[in-house]
Amino acid sequence: MNHKRSAVYPGTFDPITNGHQDLVRRAASVFDRVVVAIAANPNKAPMFPLEMRVEMARKVLGDLPNVAVQGYTGLTVEFARQLGAHVVVRGLRAVSDFEFEFQLANMSRHLSPEVEHVFLTPTEHFTFISSTLVREIATLGGDVSKFVHPLVAEELRKRAPLFARQAPAAPAR
Repeated sequence: MNHKRSAVYPGTFDPITNGHQDLVRRAASVFDRVVVAIAANPNKAPMFPLEMRVEMARKVLGDLPNVAVQGYTGLTVEFARQLGAHVVVRGLRAVSDFEFEFQLANMSRHLSPEVEHVFLTPTEHFTFISSTLVREIATLGGDVSKFVHPLVAEELRKRAPLFARQAPAAPAR
């Protein structure tokens, strides 16, 4: 990788949304190479296994020649360093995202000072989309076709009923 013009865009991408796509496509216009880094993230209970999240992202972003998709475990800054990337791209949908992202960037700077964080905001009509909301809508039988690529919508239709049965029931009131 070219050290100055390569970036890593990390996340769980469970699933990849149109908001994620928007940020990847805009990052791809700024950087020579973008690696969409899909975190295994053992602290979360994803709807889709890592391999499936990677495969969906590869298909959705396959038209971008300077974008690669890789799964990873461990610290994002370590992954970026292994790839020779000096930039981590993060998305900010709302002001509420800023505090967490700011803390994350500062902690990362202490761990790996040579890796810089760059924040991008999505196009206005994607600011309300989150993977969490998309999963919830799909699990409850709603239409998510406006929020994700058609391939992802189809996978959600298949997987959401299985995921809904595995989710713990809400306490009775």
